[in-house]
Amino acid sequence: MHASSTPLRRSLLRNRQDGGKVENVELFFDLVFAFAITQLSHGLLAELSWDNALRIGLLLLAVWWVWIFTSWVTNWLDPVQSPVRTALFAMMLAGLVLSASIPRAFGEKGWAFALAYVGMQVGRTLFFLWAVRGERASMVRNFQRILVWMLLAGVCWLAGGWSEGPARLVWWVLALALDIAGPSMFFWVPGMGRSTLQDWDVDGNHMAERCALFVIIALGESLLVSGATFATHAWDGTSLVAFVTTFVGTVAMWWLYFAIGAEQGHHSIVHSKEAGRQARVAYTYLHVLIVAGIIVCAVADELVLAHPAHADNAAQVVVLGGPALYLLGTALFKWVTASRAYPPLSHMVGLGLLGLLCIPASQHAFSAVGLSAAAAAVLWVVAIWESRSLRKK
Repeated sequence: MHASSTPLRRSLLRNRQDGGKVENVELFFDLVFAFAITQLSHGLLAELSWDNALRIGLLLLAVWWVWIFTSWVTNWLDPVQSPVRTALFAMMLAGLVLSASIPRAFGEKGWAFALAYVGMQVGRTLFFLWAVRGERASMVRNFQRILVWMLLAGVCWLAGGWSEGPARLVWWVLALALDIAGPSMFFWVPGMGRSTLQDWDVDGNHMAERCALFVIIALGESLLVSGATFATHAWDGTSLVAFVTTFVGTVAMWWLYFAIGAEQGHHSIVHSKEAGRQARVAYTYLHVLIVAGIIVCAVADELVLAHPAHADNAAQVVVLGGPALYLLGTALFKWVTASRAYPPLSHMVGLGLLGLLCIPASQHAFSAVGLSAAAAAVLWVVAIWESRSLRKK
């Protein structure tokens, strides 16, 4: 990054010589989102319906959007410096309100969720503009455009927060559509033009590590659910098998992302001439599918541990849908970062196998633990296939 043009003011920009190190305060900040992940998984578990899945999916996207945008900002700003650290602490407080309001975000706490979300998004952008005053004009103008988009979406979030019933969902879908569309449109604003990939000169080391750590947080939620649920039930043969099955499935998910995908993605973004494009597509957009898959798998694990002998239709969708979402997310991530002509064949076959499992599952040919074991086996088949095929190369 360019040095500040104001010599009397110490630049708050991150020193690019630190190798993109993730600081302790960033990990501390992430603890709030560990709570948010827990709230989302419990919210989905409380009502297994398509309507509730839509609501939880919308809230997940909002939580992810706050977190990933903050990761972009700490990619540029130095979180060790006191002003940036203080801003992160303020964001954490608002994040706790955001997370605490998730269970009743579509009820009486909608206003709290909306206020916390808009406060974090707009407040963080205003802080960035203050922090980079005097820096290069393109960086300042980039975040001026972002502020316009944040304010426009914020109006919709707040309108939804004070609306009721279906109107809230409509407002929030519109708000989230604006949030998601912003980066893909390079935050184009009439009279201000649009940003360029050169404006998004991210540190690839930092971005890759931040997203990998968020995946660890989500996988940790899955393990916590398994352990906590197992602890409250009788330790008979069936529950022990269910416990081992859910654990094996979580390890397979870790393997699929960290054994190859994370390292490949890290290498790709670090050596890319357009790191901003990689950060936008592979990390900003595609990682949310990976996190969503882990959350759904955590819900499935709790269902399997609580009722190992039987899986109703909703449970079957969750048990197979979680691994499918995860495989889809990791396949697209590896496709983008490896510049492949097509997504990994192993992952596509894995999705096909999960689809085939729907046939006997619909006939209730599997118990809950049996279906979970079959889904875990598919994940391991994909992991082993991918590892062996790449080893031969």
